[in-house]
Amino acid sequence: MLHAELVLRLVAAAAAGSIVGFERERLMWAAGLRTHMLVCVGACLAMIVSAHGFGDVLGQSHVAFDPSRVAAQVISGVSFLGAGTILLRGEMVHGLTTAASIWSVAAVGLAIGGGLYIEGAATTVIVIAILAGVKPVEERYRTRIGTKELRIIAPAGSVTIDLLQEIAGERAARIRQFVATPSERIGHENVRIVFARLSQAAVDDIARKLAAREGVTLTDSVGEDA
Repeated sequence: MLHAELVLRLVAAAAAGSIVGFERERLMWAAGLRTHMLVCVGACLAMIVSAHGFGDVLGQSHVAFDPSRVAAQVISGVSFLGAGTILLRGEMVHGLTTAASIWSVAAVGLAIGGGLYIEGAATTVIVIAILAGVKPVEERYRTRIGTKELRIIAPAGSVTIDLLQEIAGERAARIRQFVATPSERIGHENVRIVFARLSQAAVDDIARKLAAREGVTLTDSVGEDA
């Protein structure tokens, strides 16, 4: 195998890693452009060493050669690196997608290191399509299944669950919580309403209708992922 061919594989791995890394970099994730390039190039070199680095001992007797063993260790090792990008904030887990992208570019590096240029390039395109193209679909889905919280201050007894269901109409089935507590404002109460699987536009519409009633003040509207 010519050295130029092996260097070309390393350059191709760096390019593939940079494409995926740039998508993560623009979203300001901890593992961005350089991390993905390094993982991809490192995996590529590991595969090259595994496949071509032991040619001088193959002629000796009682020597077994299995290039797949190094590749398997790369996948295991990169999994620990990916785990470092996963953060737990409250009840939300962040970084899983970035960890998966690191694991994917390692596999791309192994493929290119093994001379599978077309497969490595195709995987790079697919990974980018998943990271960039599927994200809007994922966000719309999360918006639909997430919970939305609405808080208002209203004259005591003026906003009831029956009134809320009337205003919500067919969306009343999306009401998950209705809690009214005494307010610091005399003669008023704080009302907390939680909706599930309801778009922000629908929640805003209900909020406008409630705010149009006399004495009702909108204090907060929060969207959370379920």
